[in-house]
Amino acid sequence: MINDQLDKTFWADRPVFLTGHTGFKGSWLSLLLSELGAVVHGYALAPASEPALFTMAKIEDCLSTSTIGDIRDFKALNASLKSVSPEIVIHMAAQPLVRQSYLDPLTTFSTNVMGTVNLLEAARNVSSIKAIVIVTTDKVYENQNSVWGYRESDKLGGFDPYSSSKACTEIATTAYRQSFFNRDKYEQHGVAIATARAGNVIGGGDFSTDRLVPDIFRAFAAKQPILIRNPRAVRPWQHVLEPLRGYLVLAKALSERGANIYPTINFGPKVCDALTVEEIVRMLVGDWQHAPGWAIQPGEHPYESQALRLDITLASDQLGWKPQIGIEQALALCCDWQRCTNASKHPHDVTVEQVRAYIHKI
Repeated sequence: MINDQLDKTFWADRPVFLTGHTGFKGSWLSLLLSELGAVVHGYALAPASEPALFTMAKIEDCLSTSTIGDIRDFKALNASLKSVSPEIVIHMAAQPLVRQSYLDPLTTFSTNVMGTVNLLEAARNVSSIKAIVIVTTDKVYENQNSVWGYRESDKLGGFDPYSSSKACTEIATTAYRQSFFNRDKYEQHGVAIATARAGNVIGGGDFSTDRLVPDIFRAFAAKQPILIRNPRAVRPWQHVLEPLRGYLVLAKALSERGANIYPTINFGPKVCDALTVEEIVRMLVGDWQHAPGWAIQPGEHPYESQALRLDITLASDQLGWKPQIGIEQALALCCDWQRCTNASKHPHDVTVEQVRAYIHKI
């Protein structure tokens, strides 16, 4: 049975401009869109890690075009966007790491804020565009370490450069929506814009530094204890395909229903799947043969919020989107991807199999 929210009829032959296609989430989304029949045009920097899912899984082969470029380069971005005349734009290119943002705040702000402004400015001059999804993060909220999930109407904030830059991205997007793509004048410009705020994503092929699941698998490979900074920190963990489905459902709704969609949507797991770091570590260790133990990483670390949860009521009410993969299955998919690729099965084949299984209701 086909997943009823991944509408192949809608996506078939539809031109999509995807920024950040060489990243972890971008690679998965490129493949998902390709499997749905979309014509995908990517624009991003070269992969940030080695190895990288983009190269390992041969993601470029499923794209119509793949442009290596910087979203801070307005001239290059503008030319690329115009050349492909997309109907839908999904903006994922970003500096996505909290700890890296402490090391290089200038790049973080210039990429996340001005890169988004460049994209929205370029979009003003492309008449084919009908829908724009700007991907931000669950960390845009002013975090009060609440036991309740944050709602889209809650106050924006950001104690670290990454979180702050993404909150600024939300504000910049609102300014462009109000000034140039106003919902009250939708009949004149025909462009609908929304931001998407997702939880902590996990999945096969993530090789980023200072992310929990990749760090755990690196420890497994090295047969060394897993070092964690904050075992009691709570995060809204979800498999990467879950928010990606959300972005596509949102893009389709914007394209078909225009300004009648709330301008920002949370995509997160069920309440029961917002777990502590320690719980995630214990679950992965229990699923991995001969796994090493874990320990607290010594030394001082930059500030990180203790608790973060998302309220996903609006995604359900507005879009009919609900989580389909629980945390146990999400972690099992991560382990399966790692085991299969460790056993010399090609990463492209493993990733395609998981995408197809998801499309056909995992």
